[in-house]
Amino acid sequence: METRICRLHAAHDLRIESQTVPDLGPDDVQVAVGAGGICGSDLHYYHDGGIGQIRVREPIIVGHEAAGHVTQVGMNVTGFATGDLVAINPSLPCGQCGFCKRDEFNHCTEMQFMGSAYRMPHEQGMFREILTVPASRVHRFTNPIPVNQAACTEPLAVCLHAEAQADCLRGKTVLITGSGPIGALMTSVVARKNPRDLIVTDLHDFPLSVAKKLGASETINVADRPEALEPFRQNKGQFDVVFECTGSPAAIAAALTMLRPRGTMILVGVAGEVSLPLNVIVSKEIRMVGTHRFHPEFAEAVRLIDSGEINVEPIISRSFNIEDATAAFDLAGDRTQAIKVHLTFKKDRKL
Repeated sequence: METRICRLHAAHDLRIESQTVPDLGPDDVQVAVGAGGICGSDLHYYHDGGIGQIRVREPIIVGHEAAGHVTQVGMNVTGFATGDLVAINPSLPCGQCGFCKRDEFNHCTEMQFMGSAYRMPHEQGMFREILTVPASRVHRFTNPIPVNQAACTEPLAVCLHAEAQADCLRGKTVLITGSGPIGALMTSVVARKNPRDLIVTDLHDFPLSVAKKLGASETINVADRPEALEPFRQNKGQFDVVFECTGSPAAIAAALTMLRPRGTMILVGVAGEVSLPLNVIVSKEIRMVGTHRFHPEFAEAVRLIDSGEINVEPIISRSFNIEDATAAFDLAGDRTQAIKVHLTFKKDRKL
């Protein structure tokens, strides 16, 4: 059986091709992919040919955010049936390295992460009509939610892991810089923790309007109203916690001026090397914490979307058929019009 795939050969060289679907193994599940979300890393691969030192060195099927319906299950697989709506976890840690043995699975030295160009050969991604994966990577939904909402599981898991890096947020004053897909979902995650104030910044009004729907108490367009940040710089800074979701050196530096002494900055956004004002970090005793992917949070993200406890629908801007993948990637990078853009696949008859 043949399946269409969305394969990137080089920057701005995205092609719709065909390949043979792998045979179903006894421990595998076959999924008709219904929706796949375009992530920031996909956009970096598409526009820049890589992220920092990670380069696309061979053709790669992109995409690591996807959901669809089960079409076949292997003979050893239990708990899944044809027609089940599932999200596919892109992470597959080895389970044997030192990090895995310490339950630090997201730092696995032999991690297989779908749609990643980090290793050679590249780990092929999810943007294809039919996907065959180990059943351990598949998580089932029990309620009839739209498949494009199920496809938001992976970015939500990223945000849940980021939130876990902070202390209790109840009653705290929190800043989220950037309201792209991660910043917007981060807003939803933090709002559930009942902070005293939740401020979200961005350079554009459209993503800020989404953040407002997801629980921001105030939004600030820092391109139009930079002066609105001044009150938060008073008395050495007003924020207890910052979730930095841009990776922008300017945003990081600005956030440090608004973080109170002994406050915490969670670095969620990915970027290259940046310069940091060490004098500010040292003198204010700032705690800076990185956050990387997820592991148990993927199942929790499925549960939260499935139960309706977190509504991801506001971040979904538009869907394109796989034939229009180039247009989808072009729109996905335009924050004046879009937050999360999906590719859809005709093989999934339940869309």
